[in-house]
Amino acid sequence: MKFGLWATILALLVAGSSCGQKQKQATTMTNKPVKEGLAVATFGSGCFWCTEAVFQNLEGVERVESGYSGGKVKNPTYKEVCSGLTGHAEVIQVYYDPAKVGYDELLEVFWKTHDPTTLNRQGADVGTQYRSAIFYHNDEQKQLAEKYKQELDKSGAFDAPIVTEIAPFEVFYKAEDYHQNYYNLNGSAPYCSFVIQPKVEKFKKVFKDKLKKS
Repeated sequence: MKFGLWATILALLVAGSSCGQKQKQATTMTNKPVKEGLAVATFGSGCFWCTEAVFQNLEGVERVESGYSGGKVKNPTYKEVCSGLTGHAEVIQVYYDPAKVGYDELLEVFWKTHDPTTLNRQGADVGTQYRSAIFYHNDEQKQLAEKYKQELDKSGAFDAPIVTEIAPFEVFYKAEDYHQNYYNLNGSAPYCSFVIQPKVEKFKKVFKDKLKKS
């Protein structure tokens, strides 16, 4: 990834606008109201434990929830999603304050913290449930996501074409409780130590000026 191109692309954008665990029923979030003053974004970029851990540290983000979206099976369990047969992707819902962080900035974090050029795969996690995806909630989000993707492809920021799915948001099923806030609660687990921690540390280094104040 050619990081020197990112500032220019972001400026143009603004100017223009593991599976073997216990099973519990997921909870539909279709009609859950968003707190006044907040907006919501939905991203899939591989394992939701990793994505959640990254966005939790971003200034302006009030909360992050891990779950499933993009498929047709109602109230899927983690095991069902891991089968790759539900059509759902592991995603996060980001509840953020637009006065503190813009959707374009969320997109920048999204693009920079995973590989959007690998189809249905992130690292060792393989399957449609790990696909790169943006589920937009309104026309503005759609336009920003599509324009950002076009600018990245045109600039050659990545060595291969971006395969990220950009589709309208339909429904979010909150994942089982043991998936929520996973990294903070299970930091000593091997997956956290060897996969999530390096990703979070890299994020904090790249986005040091956009982190929450401790």
